[in-house]
Parts: sequence; C-alpha cells; structure tokens
Amino acid sequence: MNNLQSILRFGWPYLRRYCGRFLAGLLLGLLFGLSNASFVWATKTLIGRMAPASVAVSAAETSANQKKMTFLTETRFALEKATDRLVDDWLPYAGRPMDWRQLAGGLLFLPLLAGFRGTVGYLNSYCMAWVSERVVNDLRIDVLEKLSGLSLDFFNRSTTGDLLTRVNQDTASLQRCLSLGFADLVKEPVTVLSILLGVLLINWQLTLIAMVFFPLCVVPIVLLGKKVRKASKGSLSATVSQASLLVEMVSGIRVVKAFGLEQQQVARFRKLSKDLVHHGMKGMRAREQVNPIIETISMIGLGLLVVHIAYQQRTVDEMVAFLTGMALIYTPVKKLAALHVLFEHTSVAIERLLQIFREVPTVRELPDAPPIKSFRLNVIFHDVSFSYGHKLVLEHLHLTIPRGMKLGVAGESGSGKSTLVNLLFRFYDPVDGAIRIDGQDLRGISTDDLRRLMALVSQEVVLFDLSVAENIACGKPGASRAEVEAAARAAYADEFIRKLPQGYDTRIGERGVTLSGGQRQRIAIARAFVRDAPILVLDEATAALDSQSEAEVQAAIDRLAENRTVICVAHRLSTLAGMDQIIVLSQGRLVEAGRFADLAKAGGPFAAMASRQGLAH
Repeated sequence: MNNLQSILRFGWPYLRRYCGRFLAGLLLGLLFGLSNASFVWATKTLIGRMAPASVAVSAAETSANQKKMTFLTETRFALEKATDRLVDDWLPYAGRPMDWRQLAGGLLFLPLLAGFRGTVGYLNSYCMAWVSERVVNDLRIDVLEKLSGLSLDFFNRSTTGDLLTRVNQDTASLQRCLSLGFADLVKEPVTVLSILLGVLLINWQLTLIAMVFFPLCVVPIVLLGKKVRKASKGSLSATVSQASLLVEMVSGIRVVKAFGLEQQQVARFRKLSKDLVHHGMKGMRAREQVNPIIETISMIGLGLLVVHIAYQQRTVDEMVAFLTGMALIYTPVKKLAALHVLFEHTSVAIERLLQIFREVPTVRELPDAPPIKSFRLNVIFHDVSFSYGHKLVLEHLHLTIPRGMKLGVAGESGSGKSTLVNLLFRFYDPVDGAIRIDGQDLRGISTDDLRRLMALVSQEVVLFDLSVAENIACGKPGASRAEVEAAARAAYADEFIRKLPQGYDTRIGERGVTLSGGQRQRIAIARAFVRDAPILVLDEATAALDSQSEAEVQAAIDRLAENRTVICVAHRLSTLAGMDQIIVLSQGRLVEAGRFADLAKAGGPFAAMASRQGLAH
C-alpha cells in the first residue's frame, strides 16, 4: 500500500492533466469488473432452463433456507424471477418448442456478453494506455529539463549510463505501472467483489468457505514482493554500469581499437551482463513463484468446494454456476498478486526519479535577476578562489579585462586555465571573491543574458546530428539562412560545405564524424560568427589540429576576433603572439603578466614553456 501511495503521489501531477481520459478508464474498468459477474448469472440461468427440475429443487431449497438467511434468499429469489421474466422469450427452455427468438438468443446470449465484456476491457486498456503514454512523455521531458538546469558539478559526479537509464528505463517502469497496473487495480478488485457477490447470493456457506483461502495468498505475495524489490535494485545497478560501459566503448572506439582493448572491454561487459542475468533471474524467480503458489492454494480450495458440493448434493445449475464463479475469480486473483510485485518494482524506479527532482543546482539564478543587454566596460575577477573539492584550483585571482582587449591565458596542465573560462560562463560560482561584468556581479544577473554576450570555440568541438545549417544556427536560435551562410563564409567554411552531398542541408552525423577536424572546427567558428557576441572565448581552439588545418582555422579565428574582446586559452604558445596581454597561471595563481615578447625574455615560467616548445626568446 505504501508503494502505491508513493507512486500515486509522484504520478498525480501528471495524471491530472489527463484526468478526463483517466477517469473514463477507471469507470470502464469498473464496468468491466461488474460485467464478469454476468457470466455467473448467465451460466446458472442457462443450466437451470436446460434442467428445470433443478430449478424446482433450488426454489424448494430457497424456501427451506429462507428462515436462516432471509435477506440473501429473498434477494436471490427476486433477482431470479426478474431475470427469468426478462430473458424468458429469448432463451430456450427444456420441454418447450423453440422459435426463432429462442434460437437466436441461445446462439448469441453468451457471445453478446463476451463481446460486451471484451469491448469494455479494450476501451479501458486503450484509455489507460493513452494516459500512460502521455504521462511518461511529459515525465521524460521534465526529467530532461531538470537535468539541463543542473550545474556541471552534478554531471561530473554522474555517469552517462545512469542518466540514460533514469530517463528511459525508470520512466518506462512507471509507464507499465500506469498502463497495466492501474487498469488492473480497478478491474480486478471489482471483478473479484462482483463475482463474490454473485456466488454469495447462490450459496453463502460455500462462498464463506472459499474466502478462507484468500488470506493464505497474501503472505507469499508480500514475501516475494520484497525479493523482487531487492532484485530490481541490483538489476538497475548492473544496467547502469553496463550502459555506461557501452557509452564509453562506443564514444572511445578509436582508442579501444588503437590499443587493442576490444577483448578487455568485452570481458567487462560480459561480467556486468552476468550480474544482470543473476539479478534478473532472482527477480524472475520471485515473480514467477507467485503463480504456482496462488494456483496451488486455489486448487486446494476448489477441491474442498467440489467435495462439499457433492456431499451436500447441490443442484446442477447451482454447482455449475458456483464453479464458474470460482474459475472466473482465479485470473483476477493472480493479477492482483502480480500487482504487488509490479508496484515494488516501480517504486524503485520512482525513488531514482525523485533523486533527480530533489537535486538542487549549485549555480542558482535569482528570480528577479536583472537583464544585461550589452558589454561596455570590462570584466573583473576580484580576489577569486575556486575548488572542485578540497584543493583550490584558482587562488586569490585578481584580473581586469577591458572591453576590446585580447587576453592570452597560458600555463601548464592543471594550472586553472579552463576553470577561469568555466567561471566566466558561470558554469560554477567562485567559493570566494566575485566576477563582475560592467560592475555587476555575475551571480546577480540573468544567466541567459550573460551567456548571450559570449561565444565559445573550444578544443572539443560539439556538433549535433543535424544538418550543417542547423548546427551553425545553434549559435543564434532563429537565425535566417542568409545569416547562417554569411557566418560560414566568414569562417572560411562555405566552400567545403557546398561540396557536401546536400550542401548546407547535409546531416553530418553524431559528433560530426563525417567531417575532418579542421572542418568541424570551422563550423564551430561559424556558429560563433552567427552569434555575433562581443566577448569571444577560445579554449585551446587549435590544439588538436595539424599544421595545415591549424593555419586554416587560425585565419578564421583572426577574422572572428576583429573588434571583439578575446580571451584565448592556449597551451600552444605561438597562438598567443598577437595578444595584447598574456597572463600565466601556475597552481591556480597568477604568476606573470605582460606581452608575448616581454614574457619570453623575462626568464620566468612563460619563457620556460616557450623554450620547451622551441620558440625563440
């Protein structure tokens, strides 16, 4: 019950958007459950009309028992008389000539009941599936929106496989629960209650005997449900690890092949698959043990009922109707048992989704953050310190970048160069100090407006599985085709783009794998051109290119940098020769600052790096 409540609390904000169709599904499920009892009545009516002697005995017995159970027997007798009058002209009766109506009724009576029951069941399933598909679609979008709003530190401590599993598999678990579980949660209890009411009217003693066996089914269901929950957690953990390994292998396939790691990766995958099989089999055993246990208990009860009916010499129609009711109640009881298992499994997925929704971004925007529409004066890092853990990666940094300056940032790996860029874009907030643009603290202005003032070209070029034009237009949502092509020409990319099979409309594949490194970088530069931002950030933009590609890309960068404030982070110091000023970072501290020629002659850390790269003093 607790699992059901948690699922309902989690799902209700989504369900109420489609409450009309959801309520229709519940009402149809209610009608479906009630329709099952009609088969008990139909069986007794048909058998009784085929053996009228049994009806007489049944009536006599009813009269004899009337003193013991007045209400039930009177109700049963009144219902039998009413239904007999209703169907008398349309159903065959032993010893009476058959006309066309009785022939049609005899042929269509049960098929019509089955057709009605089947139609209602189909409409119930359709409505619940209609709602569940839309609920899960909304949920997946909300999960993705939540993830996109979280700060980078969340993604640093998460794995791709885990996030994919939460977005796809965990939401799919809720979809199955809503589509199948909630439908059965209405249909099956009503089916059980309606059939029990029908057989109660037929013979209350036998019904009470049968109900004794229902509590016996509860204990194994609860115990096995706990096993399913435990197995589901283990299975999800193995699935996450396996998905992460698959993402690693596919994204790093060049390295895997270059170092001959195929068998090692397959061995890791095989081990995780073995764990997945182990947990999957544990869950399967727990789920599938429910059916034989329920079946055995049900058949023991049914055997006792058969013996009791034979011992008391009940009439044929009564016996057949009662056994029909017991047979019909068997399937819904099994489904109700499976519901507990389903809710246990779904509750694990709900807990994982709730963990996502409980996450709070470390970089928060004030609700009334004022906009910033232009960059006029400067960017100032005032006594800025930052750490990813306990160790500071930037320490007491003071830096002023006037508008129009071209600033180079140099330093060894791990000195804090990329961290400076991350703080400028406000991917993180400083642990101490402040960063101001035109005198306003970044923490107090609109993040969207701040980032619209900047364009990033980095070593890691991110292209999407879209057309070339759409990839360029990512720099400025809503950019016209003319703006896109003008940006490509400015980035010296127009020529090679037009040679592609569909030109600007060519899809370039995931991560742009169909293009060379220089071509991908020039598309990234075109994206920065179309953005037309006053601040240009270059983060190792040419580090991964060969000399020819570097020359082509550098020409595009030089053109892009015209009349803009530039912050150029580079390990290859030759790219900083044209900067107005260069700062040198070492272990998070600013240790040198000056022009290229001055620093090269100063004999400090910059000169040492330049010497190692073969640059003349």
